[in-house]
This record gives sequence, C-alpha cells and structure tokens, in this order.
Amino acid sequence: MMMNAKLNINEIFYSLQGEAREVGLPSVFIRLTGCPLRCTYCDTEYAFKDNNLMEIDAIINKIKQHNTSYVCVTGGEPLAQKNCYLLLDELVKNNYQVSLETSGSINIQDVNVSVSIVMDIKTPSSGESEQNKYTNIKKLTTKDQLKFVIGSRPDFDWSVAILSQYPTTAGVLFSPVFGDIMPTQLADWILDQQLNVRLQLQLHKLLWGDEKSK
Repeated sequence: MMMNAKLNINEIFYSLQGEAREVGLPSVFIRLTGCPLRCTYCDTEYAFKDNNLMEIDAIINKIKQHNTSYVCVTGGEPLAQKNCYLLLDELVKNNYQVSLETSGSINIQDVNVSVSIVMDIKTPSSGESEQNKYTNIKKLTTKDQLKFVIGSRPDFDWSVAILSQYPTTAGVLFSPVFGDIMPTQLADWILDQQLNVRLQLQLHKLLWGDEKSK
C-alpha cells in the first residue's frame, strides 16, 4: 500500500548538487509541488502549483535510471505533503543517500533518521521569518545542515544572533541572496566576525545562470 501512495511532483531531474555538503556531486532531484510560504527571494515559484500525481514506486523507478546514489528531495516545501515521509523512508530502504531541503516552518520530528536535513531558517528579508519553528534547530544533528539565506546586513546580524541563541551541532551555511548582495561582501562579514560557518554559493547558478534545472 505504501508504494501506491501518491505525491504531487513538480519535476524529477538529474543534475549536479548546487548546495550544501554534497555540492558538485551528480544527484537526482525530486521536487515536490506546493509551499505554504511566499519568500520574497524565492527562486522556485514555478513549483507552487502543479498537478502531477505519481506513485512512490514510479518515482523510485524513474530515479533508478540515473547512476548515482545521491537523491535530494526538495520543493516548494516537501514536508507540506504528508506522503513525503513515506517517500523518504522508501528512498532510504533503497540505499540512497538522501537529503531533504525544508524550511524551518514544519516540524521535522518524523523525518527518517537516516536522511540528511538541510533546513532553511527564514531571515527577515524573506518576509516569512515569523513562520520559523526554532524548536526544530535543537533536533538537528551533525549529519544535518542549517542554512541562512542572507540578503542584507540586517539579515546577517539577525542570523548571528539566532546562532547565539540556538547553538547547534549541525553544519551552518550562510548563502547570499542571488543578485542582492555580493558573495565577497558576505565573505568579508563572516571573516570579520570570525564565524564558524560555511559560505555557500549556488553552484548551479554559477554554471548555468538563473535556470530552474539542467
């Protein structure tokens, strides 16, 4: 019955991972449709609406066409679909190395423990920072990553304050909003504050520009 469970899929594609710990590795991306948030800097608005229901077994069969063990489940907001948890479980059972890109707005408690969570805490310039569930941060472990997308100096200062208030063993990523601030500027701020964080640039945009996929 689990394999017959359906999800609304925006797209499934094969590309290089552009972000986080597996950056540069060939991966299959499963982009789920829908998101309850409307961030000002969102670059996947095309994933808000679609109607393409797929059974989990069909999803697994499609990703098996590609010679990689890395799968990234993303959105939209993938956890907005309850069957996402079943998909994650099935991917783990099939021995994939699975990462989940999610916002900090939905409880991550029930995510399979083998999945690497990349959680995007929303900064003030996103317009959605009030939706953050900060209790999620303490649920992250060393296999997970906490991402801050930074569009201004106030965003940066806010992010530093959040890290001070909610310490974590997860890896921490600071990423500039594409086109809003220069990566060198964010790099200088990180060095000036001597932060133990990783500057993250979106490799796929450096390679292919602001296209949704390759």
